[in-house]
Amino acid sequence: MRDTAPRRGTERREPRAGRPVMDRPRYAAYEAIEAVHRDDAYANLVLPAVLRDAGLTGRDAAFATELTYGTLRHLGTLDAILTTAAGRDVQRIDPPVRDALRIGAYQLLHTRVPAHAAVSSTVDLVRAVGQGATGFANAVLREVAGSDIDEWVTRLAPPIETDPIGHLALAYSHPQWIVRAFSEALGGDLGETTRLLIEDNVRPAVHLCARPGLADPVELADEVNGAPGAFSPYAVYLGGGAPGELAAVADGRAHVQDEGSQLVASALAEAPVDGADGRWLDLCAGPGGKSALLGALAAQRDARLTAVEVAEHRARLVASATRGLPVTVLHTDGRLVGAEAKLPAEHFDRVLVDAPCTGLGSLRRRPESRWRRKPSDLSALTRLQRELLVAGLRAVRPGGVVAYVTCSPHTVETHVTVTEAARRCGAPVDFLDARPLLPAGMPGLGDGPTVQLWPHRHGTDAMFLALLRRT
Repeated sequence: MRDTAPRRGTERREPRAGRPVMDRPRYAAYEAIEAVHRDDAYANLVLPAVLRDAGLTGRDAAFATELTYGTLRHLGTLDAILTTAAGRDVQRIDPPVRDALRIGAYQLLHTRVPAHAAVSSTVDLVRAVGQGATGFANAVLREVAGSDIDEWVTRLAPPIETDPIGHLALAYSHPQWIVRAFSEALGGDLGETTRLLIEDNVRPAVHLCARPGLADPVELADEVNGAPGAFSPYAVYLGGGAPGELAAVADGRAHVQDEGSQLVASALAEAPVDGADGRWLDLCAGPGGKSALLGALAAQRDARLTAVEVAEHRARLVASATRGLPVTVLHTDGRLVGAEAKLPAEHFDRVLVDAPCTGLGSLRRRPESRWRRKPSDLSALTRLQRELLVAGLRAVRPGGVVAYVTCSPHTVETHVTVTEAARRCGAPVDFLDARPLLPAGMPGLGDGPTVQLWPHRHGTDAMFLALLRRT
């Protein structure tokens, strides 16, 4: 369970006027985590700005990033340990001090930072953000440092023999309801569930999509010092650095996109359809990654994609992502198929329904999401998913194909939603076996006809794919 991170020195700065000088990377991590908890910000959006404002690059930026994402991933376990070490519920600790202690505990339990450096730097941080709590922080962190992570888990987690879900939740820092959902989706296999939880706590590689007709993936891999992907013919694994600074991304030859997202979009493009094949539809297009890939593929076939997005700011993102491609962006509600003039029923040959979901399949990339999502979110989301998939089935013509995609393996968002929508749509549909439309030899695709991708099996986000043909 122990992560690795580079050892750090004690580079220091004045974080704010009148406050003590302290370590710049640690303070940057604190600012990012504070924003996540105070403002419901997303780490992947707030951290780059924090690093830029702090003037951090290279090893310092890497260390701040490791502290930010590592602390957020392991938050549940860290809080359980801090509650015991402090002798009070962690939620009763002043929020600035609480976040500083979380960063300190992460260093003690999951990095190679020496204990004395982790404790002293965190006390300095507490002195800067929570005056008067330095003695408390020192005592709590020394208690944390008295045991390693495995000893703490043995001490605090329920026995795996009597409460396997509770044990895995604390050992691998996931809410119990998510562990239970993963276990059910994996057929109750606790070994596989454990491997998935471990993978969720590992920083994922950045994947690029080499847009078909605009970039060759092998040449792109050489250009960015990366490597061609294992499965998607368009994937490139980026070795490091900021993808937004790459020339290929800036000039529209490539975009950042998980390999799993590439696979499900290209499966729709490769699915057999009867008759014409010039009118494609992305019913939930924001922020535009799948529309960009489908648009590039459509350009090679003299087809055109209509990309629908209900949120105005996300529609602008789609327009930016698909600039120069045969894509028309509509700012409207995808459920209005048949009622919206530009979304006629039985009109499209291929339809993608990449429905809003809990995002449980991308917890590696969005570590705060596991602590924000609640089981109560499922009711409204699954209703919306059914409505959008019914609209997608209404939009496709007989002989055409609909791909239903979610970045979640939760069975109520996958199999239950697809089955219910197919039953309610009022038109005859058949399920297509999605497995042959994924790369030959790709392991762990199950019995079909749907496909569930997994981080621990495929190195992708946990994307679900179902293909339905109107008959």
